Amino acid sequence: MITKPMITLKTYPLQPKIFEDFSQGSFPLLLQTWQDHPIGLSDVGTHFGFVYQGFAHLSFRGMHGTESYRLRAGMYFSLPGKGAIGSAASSGIVFTRLNYRGMFSLGGPIEAQGRLAYIDGGTSSLLIPPVLLGDPCLNVMYFPPHVDQTLHTHPSDRIGIVVAGASIMKTPQSAIPVESGTIFLIPAHYPHKFCTSDSPFTVVVFHPDSDTGYTHTNHPMLQRTMVDGISAAELPEIQTRLRFKPE
Repeated sequence: MITKPMITLKTYPLQPKIFEDFSQGSFPLLLQTWQDHPIGLSDVGTHFGFVYQGFAHLSFRGMHGTESYRLRAGMYFSLPGKGAIGSAASSGIVFTRLNYRGMFSLGGPIEAQGRLAYIDGGTSSLLIPPVLLGDPCLNVMYFPPHVDQTLHTHPSDRIGIVVAGASIMKTPQSAIPVESGTIFLIPAHYPHKFCTSDSPFTVVVFHPDSDTGYTHTNHPMLQRTMVDGISAAELPEIQTRLRFKPE
């Protein structure tokens, strides 16, 4: 019997061409990095990337030929399908969600603080939101100084990179120092917490799934379309019967 590869608790510094294959997990994905040299992005799934240092070039073949964008440190992207990212004197991380076709997007740089309340004084922002309920998303999390987080777990794996500051990641078995440039992999249902000292701490984290997002019968365009004062969301007889699956 072949045992399927599983994400295990792990941290390591950002290095050139890290490659982790979690394609046999509950939410199949790949993790890879670049440093000083570009890497190719395969034509499988959707790539969620973050530029950690320098200026990186994102290129791919679009509807009107080759497209290229120059991204600075702190910027992020979502790219469905084949492309390339990186350049000399740049580094970053890419999370590839297999068997998923997302939307192309660019954003950033990340802001100085989060827009959403989190726990224990921390905040977060949704950088690349789920297109539909259950889809993957990319987040940034902010922790103030002198925070001792409540021990907690997540229902799916969390993979991210520290982009500013330092902290101790504590588990019931260990206390692991993490700092800017550290990549961390936290398995689903694994108890952990971050504890900061005198400085703030910022991480970018990929979620392979979500329990928030729009559906075909619950989204702003439908809900804010009114027929004789009644929202179209309450009129199933006029709603389009669509189960959109991007190619």
